[in-house]
Parts: sequence; structure tokens; C-alpha cells
Amino acid sequence: MTAALAPAVLDVATWQARRQAHEERVDVWLTPYLARRRRGERHPVEDFLFTYYSHRPAQLRRWHPGAGVELRDAEPAEFGRDYRATSAGVTLDTEGVRVRRGESITWIRSLLAATAGRTPHFGCFGMHEWAMVYRQNPEELRHNAWPLRLGPERTAAVVEERGVRCSHFDAYRFFTPSARPLNLLNPTRETQHVNEQPGCLHANMDLYKWAYKLSPLVPSELVADCFELAREIRTLDMRASPYDLAALGHPPVRVETPEGRAEYATAQRGFADRAAALRARLLAALGAHHDHLRVQRERSKQAPHPDLHHHNRRDL
Repeated sequence: MTAALAPAVLDVATWQARRQAHEERVDVWLTPYLARRRRGERHPVEDFLFTYYSHRPAQLRRWHPGAGVELRDAEPAEFGRDYRATSAGVTLDTEGVRVRRGESITWIRSLLAATAGRTPHFGCFGMHEWAMVYRQNPEELRHNAWPLRLGPERTAAVVEERGVRCSHFDAYRFFTPSARPLNLLNPTRETQHVNEQPGCLHANMDLYKWAYKLSPLVPSELVADCFELAREIRTLDMRASPYDLAALGHPPVRVETPEGRAEYATAQRGFADRAAALRARLLAALGAHHDHLRVQRERSKQAPHPDLHHHNRRDL
């Protein structure tokens, strides 16, 4: 049996400084959103990460050091049910989290590895957002407080002229019924591991989702890094959408033109490079957990069956 590695130890000044830095960092994003929510206001760009994804603001703000870290002079109650006391402070109950999240860890790692191993594609030019409004009644538009830059008919014509090549199921499922047959692919949840590719804006935005679903096994700084990238990607996503958001300070990327498509693809490549680094960090953090779960599964397969003689005697 392999001996467990000794946890990294953070003294109280170090871990409290890291926690404070994390809280101050995310408060820059959280404070405006929470203020808008109290006023009942909606923002089609800035609200997305808080309304589409299930991670609540308080969860994003809560700092976790990640697996294999001991915090000196800390109490388990400060960090939640997944922590246990040590002789000097607290540490994450890594084994307990692994047992509870085992299936998710395996699934997420498989998706990230499959996506990382593919060649990125940069030819979609954001048409997924256009397909979400294609031939839709104006009152049914998701962001109907904001006008379509080109109007309904010209918007539909752009979709028909350009076509749609979307590999991301969670974008495709919001296409209007009439837009789905125009897509080159037919992504499903079952084919997600086959279709997702590292140039896709939504696949790269979803790194935030996989990071927070792995919390507290991964440090909160990594979750925040993924959130920051997702926030920037969302801005491009909506600037390239058919909506006119210039009044919000988001001038359009006119993907209906050659110049706009070139601008979009350049930004998309930059995001793909940054996402590749984050995906690699998530996979590195997952490595030890996945290996541990694999060994545990192999051991459970090799374990002898319960003592049948014992059960027979009990049943007599």
C-alpha cells in the first residue's frame, strides 16, 4: 500500500492572507451583481455566470485551500462539513469527498482529457447565439429588452447564409426548433465526450463549472481563474451575438462581415490558449484523485465475496 503524502502546511498568517485575497478578488464580480439583484435589474452579459451556472455567490466567495493542505490554528466549522480537525488545525477530508464525488470525478476528468486531446476549431464565428433567436417571435427572445442589431429577417438571413457548426450540447439545446436542422452536428449529452473541442467558447466557459463541481478538492484560486476566463468569454459571446448591447458598453463584433469574423477568431484563439492552461491545471489536480479511485475500484473487484457460510448459519 502506497503511503499517503504528508499535507502541505500553511501557517495562520499565510492561509488567512490567501483567503482574504480570494474574497477581495471575487467581490469585484459579486458586489455589482448582488446590487442589481436587489434592485430587480438584469444584465445580459454580467449576470450569466450567476444565473446559468448553479454555483451561488456565497459558494464562489468561500475559500478552500484544496486537497492535501493543513491549515494551522483553524477550526473545521470555519470551512464546512468536508473538513476534519488535526492536531494542529484542520485539513480537507479528501477521502470522504472522493467517495461522495467519485462518479463525478471520473466523468469530469474523462471529458477534460478528451477535449484537451482534440484539435481546436475556430470556424463557428459565434453563430450559436444567432441560432438561439432564429425565426423566433420577438416577445420570446431570451434578452427581449435588447433589440436585434439587424432585425429579425436579416438576422435569419445571416444564419442561413453562414450555416451553423456548433459542437456544444448545452448551447445547441437552446437553438430554436427551426435552427437545429441547420447545424452541421447533432450534439447530445451522450456524445458530449466525442464532440467537445478546445476551440469552443462554451466548452472553455464551462471550465468554471467543472472547477466548482470539483471544489473543495481544487483550490478556490483555480475556480476563480476559471470564472475570470468565463466572464471574458461571455463578453465576446454577447458582443458577437445578434443583440445590440452597445448601450451597455459592449460594441458589436460584426460576425456577419469578414472583418468581424477575423476579429472573433483571433479572440477565440486567445481564449483557447488560456483555457488549455486551465484545463491542464484541472487535470493535474484531478490526477491523484482519479488514480486513487481507480485503485479502489480494482480492489473492490478483487475482494472476496462475503462469507456465505456465515450467512447460511444466520439464516438457519
